[in-house]
Amino acid sequence: MLRKLSYVALFAGLASSAYAEEFTWAVTTDPQTMDPHAVNSAPVLGFLNNVYEGLVRRGQDMAIEPALATSWEPIGEGEGWRFNLREGVIFQDGAAFTAQDVLFSYERASSEEADTSSWFAPVSDVIVVDDFTVDIMTTSPNPIFPDSIANWMIMDSDWATANDAARPDKESGNYATLNTNGTGAFAITNREPGLRTVLEPHTGWWGEATHNITRAELTPIQNPATALAALLSGDVDFINPVPVQDVARLQNDPNVNVIQGIEARVIMLGFPHEADALKYSAETTDANPFADPLVRRAVAHAINVPAILQTTMRGNAEAVNQLVSPAMRGYADGLSKDAAYDPDAARTLLAEAGYPDGFSFGLKCPNDRYLNDEAVCQAITGMLAQVGMRATLDAMPVQNYWPELRADNYDMYLLGWSPGTFDAEHPVRFLAATPNEEKRLGSWNFGGYSNARVDELLPLIQSEIDESKRQAMLDEVAQTLQDEMAYVPLYVQPLIWGTRANIELVQRPDNFFILRWVTVN
Repeated sequence: MLRKLSYVALFAGLASSAYAEEFTWAVTTDPQTMDPHAVNSAPVLGFLNNVYEGLVRRGQDMAIEPALATSWEPIGEGEGWRFNLREGVIFQDGAAFTAQDVLFSYERASSEEADTSSWFAPVSDVIVVDDFTVDIMTTSPNPIFPDSIANWMIMDSDWATANDAARPDKESGNYATLNTNGTGAFAITNREPGLRTVLEPHTGWWGEATHNITRAELTPIQNPATALAALLSGDVDFINPVPVQDVARLQNDPNVNVIQGIEARVIMLGFPHEADALKYSAETTDANPFADPLVRRAVAHAINVPAILQTTMRGNAEAVNQLVSPAMRGYADGLSKDAAYDPDAARTLLAEAGYPDGFSFGLKCPNDRYLNDEAVCQAITGMLAQVGMRATLDAMPVQNYWPELRADNYDMYLLGWSPGTFDAEHPVRFLAATPNEEKRLGSWNFGGYSNARVDELLPLIQSEIDESKRQAMLDEVAQTLQDEMAYVPLYVQPLIWGTRANIELVQRPDNFFILRWVTVN
């Protein structure tokens, strides 16, 4: 077994004048932790992909490519996967990377304390074959397993243990909440939560640098107008997102560029399926109307999605009728669009469900997580009121939002979901499977939606190699979720980034910003 190397300084300034550029960027949501296993959210995982690495990673085209593993192959007839690890990799404190770090990171990321534990539901065992070979055994054949671990980040076992961070602490935090030690292209040299985070190149990185950055600084700016002003003045080089109402203005400014695309993220409404009663209703205190699929379908018919896309989103988003976009593997092409805007149908359904006069309830929404999230919720509130569903909107910062949802403090909520595997199985596992901590299923199924047939099909989908058979099962699940209106899918969120004209970067549809692809001209 290789011994850990002693600490060495890796952040000396680069001598070449070609590497003499500083880069600054602003986002609305500051990553709430630096622990790669503590919070399963895009702001955290997207940022930490610059600092930590996994066995595999996604390239500019979103394809899976080698990272800390140089190759991988299935074991036997679907018993698992063998990963051949990259030799000569060092962490940012100089310690050597070995198979023991992979085993430790599996035990840490799959623990009950981790927010990433559900990623490892198919895993039965992790076996260290030698210093640079690891076998990950699965309970059944799992052809998409390498895709599913692109955001599983490997930590230094000695560093984490020595700093009392052997397990994540989602509640009060620990050393890994503020400090990092990855193998990635950049290392954090200063972390001030809510104010700024400074990164510098990891000069011992195993990869070939394609950037020319010597220092990068992330600044959270919650107010979109302030972020836009910072971009226009040159105080920052990049902002994400650009307010949709300012796109045309920026496109006419020669000093900035607007980069537009469609994200993999579907924005939807969720419901408290298991609740006995509403929490924020003035009159419906002993019943839960949203437990009735007729009422959930009424919600879908009451919302004029095209109007939201045209006004609130300024034509920069696309309507969707399922939990993944058409760009995802496993998308159900034949799924009908039977929940179109129809307020009369909504009123009829409410009356049929026993609520001819409607009812009041509470709608929870973030105000700094998704593009125009609060404005979208305000529009939804007005549309629902027209058919008798009177919502009181409670919008809040995302750092307060997730605890509210996990504590069941809502009657309806807004959620965005981007499948980390770019496969339709992903939201089924996280959003539609009956919550089961032991099996690590349904970890983001806040409302407790449950369908026995969906639960039956999920492991079959995960293990099926025949694409046509697998697609047929995914189609059935998509139809079931639509028939029961488990969620109300609204639209696929747009990506609108703004940069100074001298910046070159890569926009991926998962909205992850990768520093090693940035060039300052």
